[in-house]
Amino acid sequence: MALEHSDSFTLLPGAPESPVILHVPHSSRTIPAAVRAGIVLDDQALERELDHITDSHTAQLAAVAADRAGVRPWRFVNGLSRLVVDPERFPDEREEMSAVGMGAVYTRTTHGEPLREAVDPQPLVARYFHPYARSMSAAVADRLAATGRAVVIDVHSYPSRRLPYELHGDGPRPPVCLGTDGFHTPPGLLAGAREAFAHCGGTEVNTPFAGTYVPLEFYGEDARVGALMVEIRRDLYLEEPGGPAGPGLEVLAAALADLVDRTVKEPHSGV
Repeated sequence: MALEHSDSFTLLPGAPESPVILHVPHSSRTIPAAVRAGIVLDDQALERELDHITDSHTAQLAAVAADRAGVRPWRFVNGLSRLVVDPERFPDEREEMSAVGMGAVYTRTTHGEPLREAVDPQPLVARYFHPYARSMSAAVADRLAATGRAVVIDVHSYPSRRLPYELHGDGPRPPVCLGTDGFHTPPGLLAGAREAFAHCGGTEVNTPFAGTYVPLEFYGEDARVGALMVEIRRDLYLEEPGGPAGPGLEVLAAALADLVDRTVKEPHSGV
């Protein structure tokens, strides 16, 4: 599969033999003008919200990791802010984050304030969510066809202090949170991540965020698709809430590259 690019996402090719896709869904601050018109925050308030909600510099972190990996992984990078649509939410009533106005189309901010007026989410879901999901599914299918397996490593960051929107934020906030899925995260993949990030201050599993991203076409159906979410606490590499990246980014990128290399070299049971 060659490089795929749209106005909302980019698939950057890796090595043909790599099963790994670094998925970066929340790194952008870009909001198209037509979407911005439906947001009720003034410019200053919107910039503050973007500081809180954006996983700043995670696209750069994934790019540095890809450069350092022994076998270059593929990268699927969202070019738009999650305030346009959040490609990792369910687009229907299954989405528990809808309770705080953060389903596929957000209506509330991280602090519970109105983000949009009453809105029909379907035009945004049709315009942005579904094309993204189809392309991510195609990228996974391509890795399955080429290598017999696919491993989606979801690259995120999270604040050191709980924000009001977090439904399960009362647990530990480790330097690196590893989100898992009972079907798609085999023990070997999790063990490799624990080892790769051990020198970054430590890891814990599914706290304060749980689960991982798998395209719905494969979710719970195809065990050849492995998945792990990597949530990096932001104070490790930037001045919160959304300042410039510091030297910690290089350390974390090296750990992510190590995880990629472990995943390529050591196929995990069940994937």
